[in-house]
Amino acid sequence: MRIAIITGASSGLGREYARQLHAAFPEIEQVWLIARRRPLLDELGNELGIQSLSFPLDLSNDKDIESLARRLDEERPQVELLVNCAGCGYLSDVADTDSELLSRMVDLNIRALTLVTRAVLPYIMKGGHIINVSSIASFCPNARMTVYSSTKAYVSSFSLGLREEVRDRKISVTAICSGPMATEFLEIGGISGNSDMFKSLPYCKPQAVAAGSYAAAKRDAAFYTPKIFFKLYRVLSKIIPHSILVKFVKT
Repeated sequence: MRIAIITGASSGLGREYARQLHAAFPEIEQVWLIARRRPLLDELGNELGIQSLSFPLDLSNDKDIESLARRLDEERPQVELLVNCAGCGYLSDVADTDSELLSRMVDLNIRALTLVTRAVLPYIMKGGHIINVSSIASFCPNARMTVYSSTKAYVSSFSLGLREEVRDRKISVTAICSGPMATEFLEIGGISGNSDMFKSLPYCKPQAVAAGSYAAAKRDAAFYTPKIFFKLYRVLSKIIPHSILVKFVKT
């Protein structure tokens, strides 16, 4: 049985990945939906056109990652698609941010993504796909979201390195570098109404980002950045020294 695994599936972009899965990959027969809130996962599963399994896991917890690894070892599925969408970000200077929130960003955005990928890799079939949700914040450090932007720089770097490692297995690895989206991420992170930079940016629609991500994965693209504005920013971030650019991209 061919399956897909989607983390962060209970809301926002992760939910949209699940909703568009059957249309993008009709050959996939089952999807594993992973997030903390089981009721939302079950509700989502009932909407989909394929069989789904809900895994109410907190991926910042080692025991929950271990339970996923055990389930994979028991089932030994054919994984055609892994979408690492679970993540979090909080707006605040490092010195003013609770240490628990700092740890959660590092644990979820870096550690969990790495360990989930490691657990799933042995079961990804030839020609399969890995989608890692990074961010435009990965292009240059963002003051007031210093830890978040740094974790996303890791995601982009990890994706590019992993892409080379699995090339012989014909597995594509794509980092998604989207701009802000009107999802609960902004509310939970204390960003809504508190950042002039976010107010000035063009917003991306989760539906368009999910569709663009799947198209990019299918064409074996290393990165997918929606909107001309953010594509231009990516180019500028390669030209302008970060020591200068960081002064203009403060969130």
